[in-house]
Amino acid sequence: MAIPKGSQSNDRPDGGQARIRVMLVDDHAVVRSGLSAFLLAFDDLELVGEAGSGEEAIRRCRSLSPDVVLMDLVMPGMDGAEATKVIRQSCPETQVIVLTSFKEEDLVKRALQAGAIGYLIKNVSSNELADAIRAAKVGRPTLAPEAAQALIHASTRPPEPGHDLTEREREVLALMIKGLNNPDIADRLIVSRSTVKFHVSSILSKLGVSSRTEAVSLAIQHHVVT
Repeated sequence: MAIPKGSQSNDRPDGGQARIRVMLVDDHAVVRSGLSAFLLAFDDLELVGEAGSGEEAIRRCRSLSPDVVLMDLVMPGMDGAEATKVIRQSCPETQVIVLTSFKEEDLVKRALQAGAIGYLIKNVSSNELADAIRAAKVGRPTLAPEAAQALIHASTRPPEPGHDLTEREREVLALMIKGLNNPDIADRLIVSRSTVKFHVSSILSKLGVSSRTEAVSLAIQHHVVT
């Protein structure tokens, strides 16, 4: 996929310092080809390597030590978020910018939690991408508006039902879903019936329901337990 080109400038913003060494990671050769052509348009950016998978990206990053990696997110095998996590752990001087077609909230959060310094959508202009690479080199983050909106939505959304259940309460709830009554649950978990009764009461309170049936229905609807 070719990156749409904006107005380009070959002036080097770093006053003549060494070029920024960039590695491309994408499982589609045509995308890597387009990105490679984009890098040639800027005198301060240098392509030092390519990888077609997360596993290959880790190996090449360790041998090439690029300044910035442009990382696809959805790839067969190891995905971009997992590869980013390993790269940031093993090559801490290398910054990672996720460049993807996806803007789902969970993907944005995973990528940033893995250590990516930027999250951009593939319709970004050449100048915007070049600026993001320069920013990454000096430790400044860049987020696409879609990624920023996803994070805002995540931070303002009410918590999911059951988010505050303890591990034991989740075990009890899972057995409730299977139809076990309190004595059966007590036998299964090797605890007293009064302990199970306490856990069930706490579960109902935290889920904001008044009966076991409501608790089970809510838990199934919201995938509270696996």
